[in-house]
Amino acid sequence: QLQLVESGGGLVQAGDSLTLSCAASGRSFNLYTLGWFRQGPGKEREFVAAIRWTGNTYYADSVKGRFTISRDNNRNLVNLQMNSLKPEDTALYYCAGGLRLTSTTNHLEQEYDSWGQGTQVTVSS
Repeated sequence: QLQLVESGGGLVQAGDSLTLSCAASGRSFNLYTLGWFRQGPGKEREFVAAIRWTGNTYYADSVKGRFTISRDNNRNLVNLQMNSLKPEDTALYYCAGGLRLTSTTNHLEQEYDSWGQGTQVTVSS
């Protein structure tokens, strides 16, 4: 498993941009699928984006075109660039990692075995 620590959250206004980072420690980071999930107030945790070891990326429809996930295998980092933020993007954002995911299971949180503690993003209108 990986140990994951998120950073970069904060309070922003609608339309602003924010970049979240997730620092990982552990073995074989470059082989992991890394994902971002979020849980808004009173909501279930939901998939946001994922990047596989191949570099292929996947996004929830709600963030497609606004968010970009990237990874730096040399620094064991995964980032989430968030543009054109909306109040409905307000949530606790979690970084996750897993080794056994496929292109059809990237969005399933039960397939990830490593999780960070989360970083809060609040978007005011």
